[in-house]
Amino acid sequence: MFLRLFLLFTLVPFVELVILLKLSEMHGWVTTICLIIVTGIVGTILARQQGFEVWNRIHSELNAGKPPTDSLMDGLMILIASALLITPGVLTDIVGFLLLFPPFRSVLRARMKAYFTRSGSFKVFTQSPGPSAGQQTSFDQAQTNRPTHDASGREIIDVEFTKKSSE
Repeated sequence: MFLRLFLLFTLVPFVELVILLKLSEMHGWVTTICLIIVTGIVGTILARQQGFEVWNRIHSELNAGKPPTDSLMDGLMILIASALLITPGVLTDIVGFLLLFPPFRSVLRARMKAYFTRSGSFKVFTQSPGPSAGQQTSFDQAQTNRPTHDASGREIIDVEFTKKSSE
């Protein structure tokens, strides 16, 4: 894990710097600076727009009594995309724009779900008013006695994750 983080924080910026220097040699430094600024602005606008869409989708799913797992994963990917897009560099911009492309996000979301399903077990508890209150949703269908709402009246969703051993 340490090696991966080390490579991420040293190798990626080095490669980004080399690409930016080559771009400035080929097209001039003004064009390179403009490219960095334009991708940052466009990425910020797209991330904000898609972030609000996901935010609204999360609220509608919660109001419908469904756990917003896909929407939360989309929100996380949009957050990562926006961080990558405001970081100067060509590779980070490519990955950031890919994360803002909904078909790419759905493929990545499916792979993330498969990975999490293989590496652990999930229990998602939701509570909503009505006859099905207290019903556990997701991989297990059992009853639970969890509080329905917090002190401010917001619905509580309790998620438990257990990592499977790799033995």
